[in-house]
Amino acid sequence: MTQFPSRVPETARTARTRRAVLGLMALFSGPVALSSPALIAPAFAQSAAVTPINDLYAALGQIQSSGSGTSEARAQIIAPVIDRSFDLSTILHNSVGMRYTTLSADEQSKLLAAFRQFTIARYVSSFKKGGDAKFTISPTTRPAPTGGSTIVNTTIGDGSDSSTAINYVMMPSGGGYRIVDILLNGHISQVAAQRADFSSTLARGGVDALVTLLNHKTAKFMNN
Repeated sequence: MTQFPSRVPETARTARTRRAVLGLMALFSGPVALSSPALIAPAFAQSAAVTPINDLYAALGQIQSSGSGTSEARAQIIAPVIDRSFDLSTILHNSVGMRYTTLSADEQSKLLAAFRQFTIARYVSSFKKGGDAKFTISPTTRPAPTGGSTIVNTTIGDGSDSSTAINYVMMPSGGGYRIVDILLNGHISQVAAQRADFSSTLARGGVDALVTLLNHKTAKFMNN
């Protein structure tokens, strides 16, 4: 697994932030009011493609606060932001691959519901109550090489010189933009990394097997 970069001795603070980033990195190996100082975003970052990332990071800052409550309460905070910021249907489709189009509408709906809960739980687990990860968003977007999408560059760290690049591939949707992929260290695709796991599970046991896998991961994240 890629190691969280570190140039200084690890403290309790940096350890918490490292765990948060590693929680997100695990994916690649297999708007609420801002009430936390965790978000660092330039005031002039007004691009429509940046807005969903501002919302996401504000919510992640909130679920890290000491008063954010139980895992279930924190999930309720992040869930509506994930629904607005992510195009979960496109992410799931691309993660499964061509086999996704052969599924019935009911099967796709069942799978999407499980994938949504998995995504919510992953963030609840990665950004734990009492954490202090800092999020920095670049005000300048850039076009992706293909597909008419836009890339938003960000970093997650602890406020020192130790941080990890987490970039977002954004596609136009409903007059704004939504996330369709996440790039670890600026280039490792979440969609590509989880495709082997998702598509092989679906091929072996069908939709029920993949739903079971996602539900198992969700339960583990929520109890972690």
